[in-house]
Amino acid sequence: MRYAVLGTGIVGRTVAARLDSLGHRVVIGTRDPGATLGRAEYSDWQEVHPEVGLAGFAEAARDGEVLVNATGGQVSVAALTEADAAHLDGKILIDIANPLDFSGGFPPGLDPVDDDSLGELLQRTFPGLRVVKTLNTMNCQIMVDPARVAGEHHVFVSGEDADAKKAVRELLHSFGWPEASVIDLGGIETARGTEMLLPVWLRLMSALGHTDFNFHIQGA
Repeated sequence: MRYAVLGTGIVGRTVAARLDSLGHRVVIGTRDPGATLGRAEYSDWQEVHPEVGLAGFAEAARDGEVLVNATGGQVSVAALTEADAAHLDGKILIDIANPLDFSGGFPPGLDPVDDDSLGELLQRTFPGLRVVKTLNTMNCQIMVDPARVAGEHHVFVSGEDADAKKAVRELLHSFGWPEASVIDLGGIETARGTEMLLPVWLRLMSALGHTDFNFHIQGA
């Protein structure tokens, strides 16, 4: 498959590297490729992952069969707008971003929140996309290597398109998530709940002093 990972931060690079290791063709999308290559952290990473391409948002979205939103949640709409709707229609967007709002300092709040979510906002703004919200409730290393956390733990999936969710589940399995660990919450409006786990996640990070943890749902 050809994947376009939008976002050059640690989350985007981690997901891109894992997709590359699985044999997929991967390009990372950014607003300014030249400026991105000028950052030491990215250029050093690129040397280790020479097969992963780098392009502007529009070129990356045009070439990708499946898109991954790893941009900051507050700029996701702008990034996808720059990607151009003509390059988005009919494609799956795996939305792993959270709408963290740092305007009031740390810890951040969420915007949107309560009666809306980033996942819904993206689906509403770009109706041609098939948005699937997942992997946004954990550290990026656990996203692509769930064995970092011992025992059973879970990843959530939200979205309107059954075929898109099936394809995303298959990708999650290739990352190492067993079938029993994937919980389909329903439509894209259920992304409100998973995004609102972030304030809890941030406080757990502070309390535990690390990020190698995840949520486990224990049934009766």
